[in-house]
Amino acid sequence: MDIHKSPKFVEKKLKQEFETRAIHVGNHSNERTGSVSPAIHLTSTYEQDSLGQDRGFDYSRAINPTRQRLETNIATLEEGEYAISFSSGMAATTALFQTLKQGNHVIVSRNVYGGTYRVIDQVLSNHGLIFDFVDTRDLKEIESHIRPETKLLFLETPTNPLLEISDISAISHLCKIHKIIIAVDNTFMSPFGQRPLSLGADVVMHSGTKHIGGHSDIISGLLITSNKILADQLYFIQKAVGAIPAPFDCWLLLRSTKTLSLRVQQSALNAIEIAKWLSKQSMITEVIYPGLASHPQHELAKAQQVMPNGDSIFGSIISIRLKDEKSRDQFIEKLKIFTFAESLGGVESLSCVPYDMTHGAVPVDMKLKMGITPTLIRLSIGIENVNDLIQDLKFALT
Repeated sequence: MDIHKSPKFVEKKLKQEFETRAIHVGNHSNERTGSVSPAIHLTSTYEQDSLGQDRGFDYSRAINPTRQRLETNIATLEEGEYAISFSSGMAATTALFQTLKQGNHVIVSRNVYGGTYRVIDQVLSNHGLIFDFVDTRDLKEIESHIRPETKLLFLETPTNPLLEISDISAISHLCKIHKIIIAVDNTFMSPFGQRPLSLGADVVMHSGTKHIGGHSDIISGLLITSNKILADQLYFIQKAVGAIPAPFDCWLLLRSTKTLSLRVQQSALNAIEIAKWLSKQSMITEVIYPGLASHPQHELAKAQQVMPNGDSIFGSIISIRLKDEKSRDQFIEKLKIFTFAESLGGVESLSCVPYDMTHGAVPVDMKLKMGITPTLIRLSIGIENVNDLIQDLKFALT
């Protein structure tokens, strides 16, 4: 069965607000039993009524009811028409690059996630794609790298871990002039804090592992677009390559999006208070957080990173620098509530050293040039009591 035979389109956009759609879209109660929580379809295959006659489903690599519900839910949250889910954020990113052809040129944010750099440098570059890593904060710098063969601009904003902000609307306008697809990694902000499609982007990528999952128990990836041609390509890659999420993971993600707005808001409220407190501590040489007036793109972040009600939101990630590696190690060792681990966007607070962890695959000279130094620590702020988190940081700095 051709996957496009199945109803892959999102339900008509509801008039309800984000929080209501997050709970109800894709989550209708079961018609037969009345079960408020829809069933998980843990099946690999489906009975067919006769040759060439099925009930909309034939094989779960191609289509699954639980996955279909997740894709419907995520698409409406990003204000897109189509969502395509994958087994990880890197599977989603790779699928997007797989829509390109040998000789195509791609512009990528210089301070991109280390896993994205690794797959570009060690996998995709071997298949004839050409990449340039560019400071996408600078529109003129982007324009100077555009070639006739440039087909995609892959933007990460805010970036990981330096929280550099790029102007999605201005870059989207530039890309439309040059007929370049613009993709935005929106993992750090979630659909609640930033909706790139409404700013002119063509496709949005999420590591669903982070804010969307929110509980550090799922690995997943998502692509959202309103471009039918691109969506058809991505659905085909999803089916052909088979890097799909399991039905149970889709069900967990659907459960998680119900509380997405609450979690993202609370972690951001905690983060702004913590960032202000950290900026007053003498042991810390730099605090990087878009919500602080000291951040070079603070005004852009205020305008671009907005909740559905129009209020600004600055995210839950704070990066700090300590004066030396000894201070760094003592700080990490003394933290009790902050778990020393990779990842972000969960209900629990985490700390990590990007130089050795998330960006370990990036060449040393490239890291140092960008400012990813051994003394840089990334904090992912969770939803614990903010006073407890500050006390934990205070003890670690003492």
